This record gives sequence, structure tokens and C-alpha cells, in this order.
Amino acid sequence: MKVLLIDNFHYRRGGAEVVYLNTGDMLKLHGHSVIYFSQAWKQNLPCLSEDYFPKGIDSNSEHSFLRRIQGIANYFYNIDASRRLEKFIENEKPDIAHIHLFWGGLSPSILKVLKKKHIPIVHTAHDYRMVCPGYTFKDGKGSICEVCRAGHFMSCITRRCAKGNFLMSVIMTAEMYFRNHFFHPAKYISSFIFVSKFSLQKHIQHDKRFAETNNIVMYNFSNEDVAAKARSVVSDTYKNYYLFYGRLSFEKGISTLIDAFSENRNIHLKIVGTGPLEKQLKSKCNKFRLDNIEFVGYKTGKDLYDIVKNAKYVCVASECYENNPMTIVESYTLSTPVIGASIGGITEIVNDGISGFLFESGNVNSLSKVIKKAENLGRTDYQTMKNAAKQFADTYFNPDNYYNVLIDLYSKTLSGNK
Repeated sequence: MKVLLIDNFHYRRGGAEVVYLNTGDMLKLHGHSVIYFSQAWKQNLPCLSEDYFPKGIDSNSEHSFLRRIQGIANYFYNIDASRRLEKFIENEKPDIAHIHLFWGGLSPSILKVLKKKHIPIVHTAHDYRMVCPGYTFKDGKGSICEVCRAGHFMSCITRRCAKGNFLMSVIMTAEMYFRNHFFHPAKYISSFIFVSKFSLQKHIQHDKRFAETNNIVMYNFSNEDVAAKARSVVSDTYKNYYLFYGRLSFEKGISTLIDAFSENRNIHLKIVGTGPLEKQLKSKCNKFRLDNIEFVGYKTGKDLYDIVKNAKYVCVASECYENNPMTIVESYTLSTPVIGASIGGITEIVNDGISGFLFESGNVNSLSKVIKKAENLGRTDYQTMKNAAKQFADTYFNPDNYYNVLIDLYSKTLSGNK
């Protein structure tokens, strides 16, 4: 089978891109032909098809005014992407397309091309972009918001859901109306993969058309690098630090996490990653002399997995509707328990007191108490928790199981398209 994988970014920018690239590696490992279509960014990994990639334009960057206007136009309908994809398909003739992130970059223009060329489409919904203009179910003040139901998106403007930015909120709202009128995903996409039961339920609650689509819930899976590192884990050893890794942004709850560790100064926290809050967070730690908190910077691959496997706990303090965070997938695979916020799909995979601990999202006091509880867990009970985390990963995040389900979905999608 020849599979066309599509994403806005051809590098490990976030969890969606990790799954996109891991899926390609997994399919190739099982003998399938894999081709990629994305946008051209300087951070991209080497790719044989990169000459077909349209240039990525960040409308918030320091590009010229005309380039930024072009970026906004592409946000709605990327003509260059559609033309390049059509040429690519004519040359490569894939059997099926599997799309990850594409809204606001490659845009729904690619859906029209794929339908024209009779290429069936599978789409993995990594966020809530199909039902929420701001894609995180959060308003401009950072509060959970589900006002925009059944296609009524104007509240995104009044609540400034695009991180408090009025103009961007207008653009995102207009794009949602444009897309739903001309390119509603239920009309173009053959099969949907939702990475949590929570995500599927939210999509159906906000747009009943998703209840009538061919959909399936599939948790994300760990890649071979993580699996290889897991084989070297000594089950009864760890180093005495807690870990956060990911994007340093508001919705990840990193500020709440730092506040909680300011109340637990005897416990060491490592922070791996970069993001818009990095300078602010470092300044805060310096101001209050939080010497127990260490910023490690950006890590990836084996260097990252070494840090994860040696952590006592990984902290996932999210303050948004997470689906199936790769941090939990990777942590469990490496036998590391998780302290997770009780929000979104996290509650499906963190079994409180069994494979980790849950706390009230955004509540510093709740998190601080859980950290103390985790630290006081006896050695035998902690070892039992590590084993439970690994067992959960072996059952639900296993790449072989994922592959079997995915190929079955591809086959059914191809049959349905014919």
C-alpha cells in the first residue's frame, strides 16, 4: 500500500507531528511505501518530496506586509498547496491519504484535490479545530469555554479566544464559517481517528454530523526509539527528580506547576522544552530563588528519553482539554508514573493511585498536595505504580496493536471509497 502522510510541519514541533512521523516510520517498517506532503520550513527533516512543499508563511512573523497578507489568505485556502499536491499525486499515485494537522496552513484546499483525484482520506483529530475556532476550548482569559456549539462561532470574537488577540479571533472565526460552508470535513473525509473517547464525545456534542461519520478511537503509540530505550530500563531504579517536558505555554499549566514546586522546595523539578513563557518563567524562578527548579532546554530523541526514563514522576499539568498526550504515552512506555491534571482525555489514561496521580487542573493547592503524596509513597507501592504504568503502555500504546487497527481502518476506508 502506498500511503500519503500530510501535516503542516515536517519536524517534531508538537505531539501531532510526533505521531505523523512515527506513523510513517511504522508503516515503512511493515513494508509499505510512504510519501509525505507538508509545508517548507527551515526546521524540516530531510524529505525526498520536499521540492513539492509550499512555503510556510507565519502571518505573525516579521515577513513583509504582503507576505503576511498572503499568510492570512493561505489560512483560508492555500492555492499553492493545492496546485503542488495535485502534481505530487499525479506523479506518485498514492492509494490513500492520512492527514494530521492541516487547518490554517495547507488548508482545506487539499481536501478538494484529494477528492478530485479519488484518494480516500483518513484524518487524525489531534485537537478540536473542527468544532472550536480557537481549537483548545479556551477563551481569551484562559478559561474553559464551550459556547460555540452547532456552528455558532461569533463568541470567539467577543471572548477573544485566540489568546486574547481580537484580530486573530476575527480571522479564526471567519475561517470556521468559510470552512463549514464550503469544506465541512464530514463531506470530504472518509474516516476519522480520535485519540481519546473524550475528543470523540466533544466533537459529536458540538457538531452532530460527526456522529454519522466513520470514526474510531485510537490512543497514540510509542515509537521504536522509545521502545528501544524502554528495553534498557531497570525497573527498580530512578533518579530523584520530577519532570515536565513539552511546550512552555499557558495551556500546559507550567505556571501552576512552578507555583506548586515553590511550596515543595525539597523536591527537584526539571523542565525540558521551550516556548513563549520561557523567559517569564525563568525570571520568576530567579526572583523567588527557586533553586529546586532547573530549566534544561530543548531535548529530543535518546537524550530526552534518558531524562524521562530516569524521572521519578512526569508532570502533565495541562489546563486545556488534552486528548492523549505523547508525554504520557512515552512516560508509561518507559515505566515512569505520571502526575496528571484531571481534565480532558488525561483521566482516561492516568488511573489515580494506580499508574500515577490526578489533581484538579489549575489548582496549585491540589497539585502541591498530590506532589507531597507522591513523594511519600513507599518504595514497594511506588514500584507497583511503575509496573502498572508499563503494563498500561504495553496494552494501549503498543505499536504493533496500533498498526493492526490502522491497517484495518485503511482497508475498510479503501473498500468504502470504491
